[in-house]
Amino acid sequence: MLAEIQDEDQIIARVAAIDIGKAELVCCVRVPAEGDRKKRLQEVSMHSTMTRSLMELADHLVDLRIERVVMEATSDYWKPVFYLLEAHGLEAWLVNARDVKHLPGRPKTDVLDSVWLCKVAERQMIRPSFVPPAPIRQLRDMTRYRADLVGTRTAEKNRVEKLLEDACIKLSAVASDIFGVSGREMMAALLAGERNPGRLAQLARTRMRAKISELEEAFTGQFDDHHAFLLTRMLSRIDGIDTDIAAVDEQIEAQLAPFAVAAERLDEIPGIGPVAAAAILAEIGVDMSRFPTAGHLCSWAKFSPGINSSAGKTKGNGSTGHGNPYLARILGEAAVGARKTHTFLGERHQRIARRRGKKRAIVATGRSILVIIWHLLQNPDARFNDLGADYFSRRTNPDTKKNSHVRQLEALGYTVTLAPAA
Repeated sequence: MLAEIQDEDQIIARVAAIDIGKAELVCCVRVPAEGDRKKRLQEVSMHSTMTRSLMELADHLVDLRIERVVMEATSDYWKPVFYLLEAHGLEAWLVNARDVKHLPGRPKTDVLDSVWLCKVAERQMIRPSFVPPAPIRQLRDMTRYRADLVGTRTAEKNRVEKLLEDACIKLSAVASDIFGVSGREMMAALLAGERNPGRLAQLARTRMRAKISELEEAFTGQFDDHHAFLLTRMLSRIDGIDTDIAAVDEQIEAQLAPFAVAAERLDEIPGIGPVAAAAILAEIGVDMSRFPTAGHLCSWAKFSPGINSSAGKTKGNGSTGHGNPYLARILGEAAVGARKTHTFLGERHQRIARRRGKKRAIVATGRSILVIIWHLLQNPDARFNDLGADYFSRRTNPDTKKNSHVRQLEALGYTVTLAPAA
């Protein structure tokens, strides 16, 4: 039966859209015509991306009483435009380019792209991407730079290991960490000219001294001046990166001060430490009003299975897709760390790993951690309370579990007789 409904007008009266490039941008403005609501006035203009030109554009948009400015996330070129418009009091929206693809069969130019984006924006057919406030953005810059520095240091350490292998020095086959106190002293002795395997092995400390004979075999190689030159440069670079990481850590601690309480509460979650807590806050912020539910946060972070169904059938493999790589890395490391704990999260990881494999277990545990994080940030009075490693066994009906095992054994051809334990 057809029923009469009343649709609300979804068109934004005054809207602007910007197609951003490195050196210039195209801005399309659409406003209502005076005296006729059905007609629209449109203006398309080109501007330089230099600060003075952007300020003139922002003043012009303010004079036109623009309600919303929409732009695509083009590399990092959107940042100065977004921040400057935001500082002028305009409501700036950053949108994903995949959501506003140009119609096929039409010419594609910067002007046409800006006009199409403006038309889509005025009808509210797009949604904004998450852009955190300035304090969180600054913290994010620091935590991401720290992650990049750690990656660079790891790459340099791998080069050191390859160099020692090239010199027939098998230190990594004996020591679990060649950059520990013993390993660094041995490499320093190599650089100082020591080549005697026995004297090099005697530099081992604590538990490494139990491997003296193995170390003597490992240092029987062909380490020459060529290797010494390269090793000096590599170790110097590693030490420089360590200094940079320490300086960045101090800056992160200072910028994290306003959010110290939230970071402390996240630190209580198994698998999450101070560094991970700071990185998580830098990626999702502390204001959960942007994510109405924990499911919204998991969906944004791509820790929810993808939905692709047609004709009543679910297609695809349920892949979560690609989300924030920095957040995904932190949650993955937290999930692996929680796996080793005797907690609810540790037991959950082990249960899923047995049935579905380790990779799916990491994603599922990461999602559970993200749900906990949402609840802790959404309610300032909430504290983490571990449900315990026996949570699942306590909620399982013993008779149901017993009957299930009996049925499985009978299906294999056995006759089962149960007797109570003494």
